[in-house]
Amino acid sequence: MAEMTIKKRPKFLDLTKIHLPLPGKISILHRISGVGLFLFLPVILWLFAASVGSPESFALFKSVASHWIVKVVLAGLIWAFIYHFCAGIRFLLLDFHVGIEKLAARKSAALVLVVSIPLTLAAWGVLL
Repeated sequence: MAEMTIKKRPKFLDLTKIHLPLPGKISILHRISGVGLFLFLPVILWLFAASVGSPESFALFKSVASHWIVKVVLAGLIWAFIYHFCAGIRFLLLDFHVGIEKLAARKSAALVLVVSIPLTLAAWGVLL
């Protein structure tokens, strides 16, 4: 029998030295954006309910949403939603074996970033 060479596995994992390709980073960011959207869902629902409930609750919504920190959080949530949506479409296409080649996967990963940023700016201008 031929001798098998056994590679020694590292004893520790240095996350700063791992180089992920762009599709890997897109995948991780897709998960992070999904978790962020899930965790902020109560805040989003409260803001929506306050904006459509009554004139008094709309005044409360308007006063809360006019603060700069809330605007930054809302801009981040809008980007997270649009990014998650675009990346989700990419992953659905990958599930159907569309664009699974290495070059196509890298291009579609870059396209997700390139498309999500202008769409976020457009939604920010329209929504807020």
